[in-house]
Amino acid sequence: MKWTETEKKQVIIFAAVAFGVPILMGILMAYSFFNGNDVAMFANAQMYYPAAGVMLALLATHKRDDALPGETGSVPLPMKYYIGFLIVTVLMIGLTVCSVFIPGPNWMVVVQFPMIFGSIVCLVLLFLEKKEVRSAYCLRFKGKDGKSLLYVLLFFALYLLRLFIGGLIEGSLFDIVVLFQDPMMYVTILMLIPLFFLSFSAFFGEEYGWRFFFQPLLQKRFGLKGGVLILGVLWGLWHLPLNIFYYSPDTAVISILLQIITCISLGIFFGYAFMKTNNIWVPVAMHYINNNMIGVLAGTADIGGQVYQWINVPVMIALNLMFILFIFSKVFKENAN
Repeated sequence: MKWTETEKKQVIIFAAVAFGVPILMGILMAYSFFNGNDVAMFANAQMYYPAAGVMLALLATHKRDDALPGETGSVPLPMKYYIGFLIVTVLMIGLTVCSVFIPGPNWMVVVQFPMIFGSIVCLVLLFLEKKEVRSAYCLRFKGKDGKSLLYVLLFFALYLLRLFIGGLIEGSLFDIVVLFQDPMMYVTILMLIPLFFLSFSAFFGEEYGWRFFFQPLLQKRFGLKGGVLILGVLWGLWHLPLNIFYYSPDTAVISILLQIITCISLGIFFGYAFMKTNNIWVPVAMHYINNNMIGVLAGTADIGGQVYQWINVPVMIALNLMFILFIFSKVFKENAN
């Protein structure tokens, strides 16, 4: 199906923010990188751009009867929440720009303040919105089938399975087993639950853009399977500045390929879970688990400066096959709607 005129306008606005801002910030990121500065804060700020793009697109077109997502044109926008989130996004951009030209402060510590306090304020603003408004814009914590938590737990189980299989392939299984014999490992994992509410805004920033807004539009235009696969590729390429200047400057090409594989794989599963639950908080929680478990297992949240080999590409495909296979699930059949 073709997009309506309103949908086309929304996509243009969304793309200008979600993809255009990373390109502009990528120029600053390159400048900062070649000047020997820490560029990690660019990754944190970039997570906010997709949701900001959605909000600006809806703010520009919400009075139209055919406004997306769904028939939300007649339902007031969640203005309190949207404005609060947009303010946090601007603060993240401002601090990131400052880190380029004002060396000295530990900007990775400074940037945590708008993330933490922004998440708290946004959570309060979210509950100040009316129930029907939160429902119309997919902001309620309750899904359509009451099984939202089960899908999050399924992802966590598959994540651990992938971890142990990876350890078996790479010869580090013994180290992983030893790691999980430490009781503090389980305490750290449990601490991720309350910490979610202090940092959810960043992960919401991506998922509200990718899953809530862009996935349904791409699926409308290219089919249920085609839409989610195209989104995976675009999501992977969206990380391009981060791959080149932060994640793996020395092996950027391999890093980009690995990023696309990961985003296609997780995009399939996140998309599957969102379609099953119609609950944006499910992929938000999954994204949070995926990113933060890396820090739990590695003992550090710094994932910059990694070096990859070409053998990592087929290994990554093999490890993510459990997520990729969900593309054949019933929810992706064209007659499922």
